[in-house]
Amino acid sequence: MIRPSLLCAALSLALLPVVASVAQDTTQLPWQSVTELQQSMDAGKLNTKTLVREDLTRIHRIDQTGPALHSVLELNIDASKLAAQLDTKRTQSHGPLYGIPILLKDNIDTGDRTLTTAGSLALVEAPAPKDAALVTRLRNAGMLILGKANLTEWADFRSSHASSGWTGRGGQTRNPYALDRNPCGSSSGSAVAVAAGIVPVAVGSETDGSIICPASMNGIVGIKPTLGLVSRSGIIPISHNQDTAGPLARNVTDAAMLLTVMAGSDPNDPATADADKHATDYTKFLDPNGLRGKRIGVVRQLAGNEPNADRVLEEAITALRAQGAIIVDPVTIPHLSELGDPEMTVMLYDFKNDINNYLAGRKGLHVKTLADLIAFNQRESAVEMQWFGQDLFEQAQSKGPLTDKAYLDALAKAKQLSGPDGIDAALQQGHLDALLSPSWGPAYLTDLVLGDHIVSGNPTIGGASQPAAVAGYPSITVPAGWAHGLPVGIVFFGTKWSEPALISIAYGFEQHTHAWQAPKFLDTVDGKPVAFGK
Repeated sequence: MIRPSLLCAALSLALLPVVASVAQDTTQLPWQSVTELQQSMDAGKLNTKTLVREDLTRIHRIDQTGPALHSVLELNIDASKLAAQLDTKRTQSHGPLYGIPILLKDNIDTGDRTLTTAGSLALVEAPAPKDAALVTRLRNAGMLILGKANLTEWADFRSSHASSGWTGRGGQTRNPYALDRNPCGSSSGSAVAVAAGIVPVAVGSETDGSIICPASMNGIVGIKPTLGLVSRSGIIPISHNQDTAGPLARNVTDAAMLLTVMAGSDPNDPATADADKHATDYTKFLDPNGLRGKRIGVVRQLAGNEPNADRVLEEAITALRAQGAIIVDPVTIPHLSELGDPEMTVMLYDFKNDINNYLAGRKGLHVKTLADLIAFNQRESAVEMQWFGQDLFEQAQSKGPLTDKAYLDALAKAKQLSGPDGIDAALQQGHLDALLSPSWGPAYLTDLVLGDHIVSGNPTIGGASQPAAVAGYPSITVPAGWAHGLPVGIVFFGTKWSEPALISIAYGFEQHTHAWQAPKFLDTVDGKPVAFGK
């Protein structure tokens, strides 16, 4: 019943000789931006086939062996063939992402031979029937789908004490800055692959924290868009009230390019009805002076939990002021402490409804319902539950239909308190363009026995994703500083459809701080670098 991964087969087929006309000096490729890669390809110094070959070599050297990051779950077996086709069709009028390889979180459907499993062995019997809507947009832009990234199994909605970055299919993803540290999740592999220079960009998804946290702890940029800006059609769900896909990149420019391609309406996702009215070319807002006159409120309620994060926040505030931002400090988000219970109630109800609907459209699988998934995990417990249980699955299974009063009351409360009475109220009171807080603290140690040491809002380390996640509002995290060699980020968030302002602010901050640094692949904090594989 359990089908093995196609990873080794994909590598053996894709690692083909480089065409002689392409330059061989690729030592800087892992850290080049999308713009730099395009310049090399336009100049004839690089092509997509060579870029894919180098990506696959790097995956073998640092993801499968060497540091053994385990960020890539499966590779597209047709990657080399697709790269050659893209090279043949390349013209001078190509788009900015043409020919660029990208990894997708393994909860995003692809209608090819690559599996879509949410990291679970329960879904390995057959690929998804067609591309997710956002994948169609990526392919239309000329991007090459290199494969699927590891994640936290079921996007971290199976067990309340799982280790972020662990799946039954792919094992534990590791943080490239210190390998014994956690990458956070649930878009763990997507963030690690970008941070480690495997791909320049990747797609993650977030229900609450699953883009913002791994981006922050792996020292990269992550954008959680407004709910409904990017289609969720063809994405394995948790909650249609909070789920959204979003870009991960090493810089704001690349993230803005990717969001531009991903955004837009989709008739199969009613939440995106207004997306075309707001989707735009987000690179228009990459203004190095974008901080001048911006009013930014510091949410101290989301700080004060972790000293390294607090120090980085203070340094960021100084930098923002130096570039002309008007800092309002502090700003209070009303009702912040009241979001947890209604949010969890909504997610439990939504998950049962949404996963059953999703599985109904997946042909070739024995599992058709959440109840089937629970039974599968029990049968395959030696692998699937060797570390963690499935208490969230079981709680969700006990819930009734979406017409239950308990659900409707929780949904109304969560949306009202997080949005109009929460983020919007804070913005309006201070006449603000955006809100600011630490994203999370530095990466914690991976613990397969006890699971993650943090959850969103946990006072031991913090986490600022919840208000924007519950409201369905956008947020963007950018690298801001360091703690013992571990990256620490800050997050800007705002009202619905405020991506242009947030991107402008984040870009202005990035261009004047240049906080990003490549990982050293240390075995532990202040330890020794781990040698790459051969």
